[in-house]
Amino acid sequence: MKKNTLLNFIVFIVISIATLPQLAFNQSSISEQELIGKGNPQLFGNGYNLREEAHIAFKKMQAAALKDGISIGTVSSYRSFAHQKRIWERKFKSNKAKGLSSHDNIKKIIEYSTIPGTSRHHWGTDIDIYQTNVKQPNNVLLPKNYHNNGPYCKLKEWMDTNASTYGFYLVYTDNANRRGFKYEPWHFSYKALSAPYLKAYKNLNITEILKTEGLSGIDSFTADFIKKYISQNILDINPELL
Repeated sequence: MKKNTLLNFIVFIVISIATLPQLAFNQSSISEQELIGKGNPQLFGNGYNLREEAHIAFKKMQAAALKDGISIGTVSSYRSFAHQKRIWERKFKSNKAKGLSSHDNIKKIIEYSTIPGTSRHHWGTDIDIYQTNVKQPNNVLLPKNYHNNGPYCKLKEWMDTNASTYGFYLVYTDNANRRGFKYEPWHFSYKALSAPYLKAYKNLNITEILKTEGLSGIDSFTADFIKKYISQNILDINPELL
């Protein structure tokens, strides 16, 4: 084999090996169980749980922010179906005790919380963050904490400038024309993984899946409700993540 031919062959092999993990992820099918939070993903992190690639990117972002005097902490990351169901049932029971009808109860819950089986947190790609090296408010995840003189305003300013450098994007933006979940300045998603997960998720028959789960309020999950929920709560997000 000639020298140039051998060299070209070696370069080809090196490039092929380097791109194998990405190709494998893009081409492999993502199971329904993973998409709805019933899979068994390999997760990484200290005090949080993310898929490996998202974890590595998050650690790099944490280190960069710390150099600028901002310590990024985590409130929530991966959540299983069972975990999300506990949140749903607790809120439904609480709202019912206040006299809310099933319809109004669900409407109230989905201002900020997802129906089990529909959460982006099921994928191990999304994370809720706050700043740890400041005086903490009584309630952490409130939009006012991230604006004006709120304790996490410096964190928000830093994330607005730098998050995309590490592959993270705000999911539920402060856009008056956006519908679905309310503005969450703390919820970020690692796009390289979450974008293909969302693409696969759109192929699921959510109505049929949820029918079997015995959730409180299930009688209100009509086909029209689910269609609207998918359009507004799942898909009306930051366009960068679509």
